Amino acid sequence: MLAVTERIRRLATLCTALFAMLALALPATAEARADEASEDTPAFVRVIDAGAGHVVSALDAVLFFPVNKTTVEQSGVAPVTDAASAQAAVEALAASSGEALGEMTLTFTVPAATVTAEQAKALASTLEQALEPKGPAGTRALTVERSESATGYAVTASDGGIPFVALWLFLGAVFFTFRMGFINFRAFRHAIEVTRGKFDNPDDEGEVSHFQALASALSATVGLGNIAGVAIAVAVGGPGAVFWLIAAGLLGMSSKFVECTLGQKYRERRPDGSVLGGPIQYLSKGLAEKKMGGLGKVLAVMFAILCVGGSLGGGNTFQVNQSLGVLKEQVPLFAEHGWLYGVLMVVAVGVVIVGGIKRIAGTAEKIVPLMCGVYVLACLYILGNHLGDVPEAFGRIVGEAFTPEAGYGGFLGVLVTGIRRAAFSNEAGVGSAAIAHSAARTEYPVREGIVALLEPFIDTVIVCTMTGLVIVITGAFENPANYELIANSNGAALTSRAMASEISWFPYILMVAVVLFAYSTMISWSYYGERCWVWMFGDGSSKYYKALFLLFVFLGSVVTATNILNFGDYMILSMAFPNILGVFILSGSVKKDLDEYMGNLKAGKFKRYE
Repeated sequence: MLAVTERIRRLATLCTALFAMLALALPATAEARADEASEDTPAFVRVIDAGAGHVVSALDAVLFFPVNKTTVEQSGVAPVTDAASAQAAVEALAASSGEALGEMTLTFTVPAATVTAEQAKALASTLEQALEPKGPAGTRALTVERSESATGYAVTASDGGIPFVALWLFLGAVFFTFRMGFINFRAFRHAIEVTRGKFDNPDDEGEVSHFQALASALSATVGLGNIAGVAIAVAVGGPGAVFWLIAAGLLGMSSKFVECTLGQKYRERRPDGSVLGGPIQYLSKGLAEKKMGGLGKVLAVMFAILCVGGSLGGGNTFQVNQSLGVLKEQVPLFAEHGWLYGVLMVVAVGVVIVGGIKRIAGTAEKIVPLMCGVYVLACLYILGNHLGDVPEAFGRIVGEAFTPEAGYGGFLGVLVTGIRRAAFSNEAGVGSAAIAHSAARTEYPVREGIVALLEPFIDTVIVCTMTGLVIVITGAFENPANYELIANSNGAALTSRAMASEISWFPYILMVAVVLFAYSTMISWSYYGERCWVWMFGDGSSKYYKALFLLFVFLGSVVTATNILNFGDYMILSMAFPNILGVFILSGSVKKDLDEYMGNLKAGKFKRYE
């Protein structure tokens, strides 16, 4: 009876969250989002996009709540009607505040009574062309807002501060690095040995090998973030963003170690023979052992809901949409019939995810080395042709990481850009990888955590750095011909152009790589979402989640609304809140297990299978 009551409570929690999203969506469909939707956008897409827009706005207020933000404002300025009057207002604000506004976000407030929505949109377009920086030095954005209460014009400048989620992830990674005695460096060699199978005991409990678990987790992280995300990071934050991306990746290795160790430690064997682990387990069970069962349940339910949302959005719809964008440039058929790509992906994904983690892992261990190898070789070919330019590129990456010429605001922009893209790329601190690693065959949870720390290194330090170097060396992020791609955040196309400038036929190779990246990410995220769904609704509900996941695969090929695509990104980032809090509380037990394991390793007590 208790189990039934618990499931009803969890179902009510999820339904409440979904109902709140829908309730928020309905009042906004007619007006609030009308100016953002295309006339030929289907009505159901507008409704979904409106609801997603409210969720994105709410999450944005929390995730990107600015810490140490600087804002200056001047009201009662002369009417801002063109670039000249806007420039005059900005100069007046700079003079009165004494702030350097070059890298700050600009917001022009206009009275709704005298400026229509169409006029405000046209003004924003004019000002973007004239005032908004287009090169790598420009971490600034520019907006025009209509205010019903405003009686005059105003201009506001802000450096944005440090988004709370970036600080949360970064400080968490720093803490785990020191708490675990720099495990990201001292266990690196052992991680490679374990991954190669030197300690694999076939009799250990679990569903997949260490390598398969690593490949499954990597297939979810090595994806469009490495191609599109890095390109946009360089375009927005300049070469210096790559420095912080690498730094965040190295520190993130420690976060991955702790969360994946806990994922193994608190996993459980389900009645159907499958393994269930990850944050949903160690948040509920681990915190219960610390006499914090109530907090653990709240955090676990929160994580499960966010993970399901992230799996349907960022791990699914976003992947289909972005990979289709690259395909359209090379295959005219998909440009006219995008839905056909959706159907093909539904079949390809469905065939794999129906088989569960074993089939996902078996597919991932073949795709991941192939796609990483092809992509890295192409990058190395370009870097080899510009071997003399590599030192200068690294010099810019390190030198512009602190952007002394841009001032404090510019430095924050570069720092935040690098950390944010690293977090979305390797998911360290998010907790998703712990779900895949919990299924690995091993007797020692710490051993699987050590394997997991390789992920941010491969994903961010190697693959992302390769992309960053290519973008910097080719100068694609500074080429005026690419400004439109940068403005639209089309990072995959930017990387494609950068590589096409060196290898004319490479866009076709990149097209294949992007599809593989997207495909591998989807099959792994389907497992993450499915495990959280099963934890909430029971093993028998798995088939319903898989059907829902495949529906969203198809939707990704026909939906282009920005809010829907951002929804998954924000949900994934949100997973870091309950996860890092729980991992922080449980880190003491991980340190104890780690010390014991490393002591036995040095004493030669572990059997090798070579």
